[in-house]
Amino acid sequence: MSPLGKLLVIGFGPGDMEHITKRALDALAESEVIIGYNTYVDLIRPLLNGQEIVRTGMTEEVSRAQEAVRQAEMGKKVAVISSGDAGVYGMAGLVYEVLMQKGWRREDGVEVEVVPGISAIQSCASLLGAPVMHDACTISLSDHLTPWETIVKRVEAAASADFVIALYNPRSGRRTRQIVETQSILLRYRDPQTPVGLVKSAYRERQQVIVTTLEDMLNHDIGMLTTVIIGNSSTTVYDGLIVTPRGYQRKYTLDATEQALKPHQRLRTEAEPWSLGAQEDTLQAGAAPTTPAGPSASGAAVATQARPQAMAAVQATTTVQTGAAPAALAAEALSRLAVGGKLPGEANARWSGQAPTAESTAGTSAVAGAGATAGMATGGFGKPALFEVGVSPGVGNKKFTARQMALLAEVAGDDGELEYTPDHQIVLRVPCADPEELVGRLRDERFIVMPIGDVFKVKACDFCNMEKDDAVPVAEHLQVVLGGLQAPKETSIALNGCGMACYGAVLEDIGIVYRKGGYDLFLGGKKFGRNAHAAQPVAEGIPGDQITDIVENVIAEYKEKGHPNERFHKFFKRVGVVAGFRHEDAPATVEVNAVCGD
Repeated sequence: MSPLGKLLVIGFGPGDMEHITKRALDALAESEVIIGYNTYVDLIRPLLNGQEIVRTGMTEEVSRAQEAVRQAEMGKKVAVISSGDAGVYGMAGLVYEVLMQKGWRREDGVEVEVVPGISAIQSCASLLGAPVMHDACTISLSDHLTPWETIVKRVEAAASADFVIALYNPRSGRRTRQIVETQSILLRYRDPQTPVGLVKSAYRERQQVIVTTLEDMLNHDIGMLTTVIIGNSSTTVYDGLIVTPRGYQRKYTLDATEQALKPHQRLRTEAEPWSLGAQEDTLQAGAAPTTPAGPSASGAAVATQARPQAMAAVQATTTVQTGAAPAALAAEALSRLAVGGKLPGEANARWSGQAPTAESTAGTSAVAGAGATAGMATGGFGKPALFEVGVSPGVGNKKFTARQMALLAEVAGDDGELEYTPDHQIVLRVPCADPEELVGRLRDERFIVMPIGDVFKVKACDFCNMEKDDAVPVAEHLQVVLGGLQAPKETSIALNGCGMACYGAVLEDIGIVYRKGGYDLFLGGKKFGRNAHAAQPVAEGIPGDQITDIVENVIAEYKEKGHPNERFHKFFKRVGVVAGFRHEDAPATVEVNAVCGD
């Protein structure tokens, strides 16, 4: 062991004593200091024998990693604990990142050992049956550290490639839309009846296991302690268990005691016409490889072609079906994805077993030209993409006209929804094939249209029903210049038109209050959480011809230096000075461990 001490990053599995590995138990026993999240410390407390404990709440992962490194550098054996596996959305990576920032080297720095544990995808799969028997991936829906746009791309890729998908962190008290958006994406690629397993608190006292479908999954309780496992096109449900076949049906007859293929024949290329080697052999012979049938309409069928009977036919003849080359088939497959599940020309017949129609043989070039647009609007089951946008009648105007409300009702229809938010705007969510046309209609009705997500949002009071309108030009200028710009994290810029500040601008990320002919500026408010606090007053009486430039400078610095998903109040505290304004710590607050998640 290094004289500096040792870091043991321990994954203790789902949480019950029976599923903790022996090495994890030994590592806990040999540690002098235990560092972890409050709930995790409580779970393993029966295993501790008087070690020093450092426990913190949610969002304090960095401080835990830093404290662990500090104590290890003092010569102590320090255990950093994670549920599941410490290397899967756990503390292992963060500990290494903190060490990397300090210039740590393996040969002369503190010793690090990562102790593996059973991850949620494994423990939850065991309770559901065998849903992860084929290629699978894990995706966290938490956008606290990862941009939502990146998560969407990963969900799209996994859905289109037919992976079994395990969703971690699917929903919390404030993150409610992510799982809805994810379901919408998946339904564009997968059958609504695709099996889905919901497991909450696996192997803990409040364990809950539900088998449902992709279409109905949101009708059940899903929270931070839930792992969602979504099957692929061959996944099926049998006697209440979810099973994803590995593919043995392609080569074996599972209800026969004697197999047609002998052991020495089973790995031969001719017994596996779907393999790369078989396609290469066929290409060299100038013929097309055997094309498997596509998935059934139910999404739960297992490919049964190319079983031993078919293998015998392959072995008995030297004549193979001629047709398109593999490159052409690949191009057709890409076209199929691009147009949302329809193949052009003869490919349609090969995949679906139907005779090609005049429409389907219209030519691949036309399909390729329309593919990019059509592919964004619809998926494999013809569902338009869900479009989400915020609308308001004005920065300070809180009154919707009858025509505006009628348009929103018309656009939402039966399939969309309207949600009023504390940001003085209505969020419109609607399946939409042409977002540009929809935005145009909204703007024609004099709506302010704003993107949803990590953007700068400008909001204001109603200026006492526009009777105190001196600050309206500043609010409108900020909306035009800053409203909707991409931000490291969703950021509110709020303006109140008088010293009463009754709309609470001083609680927002950036608050502006018009008072006595000048503008007071407040930075770094935090409206939610156990340590919520008002923004720090940084300047008073700023002239009207200077306030917008000052706010724009603050925003420019935040955009340039802010970390992805770093809220403005944390950024202000981290950098210390923004646009010449110095951060001061807020008065000490009483911390309460929230039980709702974030």
